[in-house]
Amino acid sequence: MKAVVIHDFGPVGSAPVEDIATPEPGRGEVLVRIAAVAANFVDTLVLTGKYQFLPQRPFTPGKLPVGTVEAVGPDVADIKVGDRVLTLAEHGGYAEAISVGADQCILLPDTLSFPDAASMALAYDTAWFALMERARLEKGNTVLVLGATGAVGLAAMQLARAKGCRVLAGISSAKKTDLVRKAGADELIDLSGDNLRDSLREQVHSATDGRGADIIVDALGGDFFDAALRALAWRGRLVVIGFASGRIPEVKANYLLLKNIEVSGLQISDYRKRMPELMRQCFVDIFSLYERGAIAAAPPTIFTLSDYHVALTGLLERRIAGRAVICP
Repeated sequence: MKAVVIHDFGPVGSAPVEDIATPEPGRGEVLVRIAAVAANFVDTLVLTGKYQFLPQRPFTPGKLPVGTVEAVGPDVADIKVGDRVLTLAEHGGYAEAISVGADQCILLPDTLSFPDAASMALAYDTAWFALMERARLEKGNTVLVLGATGAVGLAAMQLARAKGCRVLAGISSAKKTDLVRKAGADELIDLSGDNLRDSLREQVHSATDGRGADIIVDALGGDFFDAALRALAWRGRLVVIGFASGRIPEVKANYLLLKNIEVSGLQISDYRKRMPELMRQCFVDIFSLYERGAIAAAPPTIFTLSDYHVALTGLLERRIAGRAVICP
């Protein structure tokens, strides 16, 4: 089978596509013929050796591929040949097939296509854990999403809206207005103006009758985090999911105390390893919302395996609308 193989870390595109042996499913494992896998920003960190969790080389990158079960190993009871599944694999997705534990497979709804399933993977589960587990979202909360036009940001807005919350979208360009409105934004928060430290809070307070946001999901960090912290409501919760702006911010603990607010972080890979049953519950909820029409996958732009570097470069240069999906 063909697979992207990392022998040495290097620039995006330096890992070759090679012919390697198709894996054999071991005890408790299944062989999945991969139909689609999302190209994610985290993959660029893996390829360059900058990600915090890296397997021994050589290895194949690619998280949470989807496909059809082609063979089952001994002691597999709940998954059968022909099942359409999402795998919770941490790597191995940039390939034509993968062998994974049967307990790491989640059945896909019949109505969910493979490209759409790949489009949702790693974005909707990250957003779900940020909102439901870390921020303890409740119906009626006001949720501000920073980095609203990214994959996780769009997913977070859809999920928050589906759960009965009011959604504020932090955007830096008016060109993104239609995109975030379609994802469920009730109000827009302009992040491009002068004096962000004051203007962000003023806009959020204006949109919430002076209360502030109950929950803030922050993928930007830097000055955006600093400003957002001041826009939290009493007992508000801010969840850090990334630092796209570059600077890793700091917070003075006395400010948390004075406002009775919380700041927490989310590393989604840890949940797949430590709490797989909660991860399964997450996807069951996501797929249920999808089948009810409450959420929708971001439109995928399809790439071949040999063009994986084109997909990742497009992500880095922000030239891809929706999600970049590789279909081996």
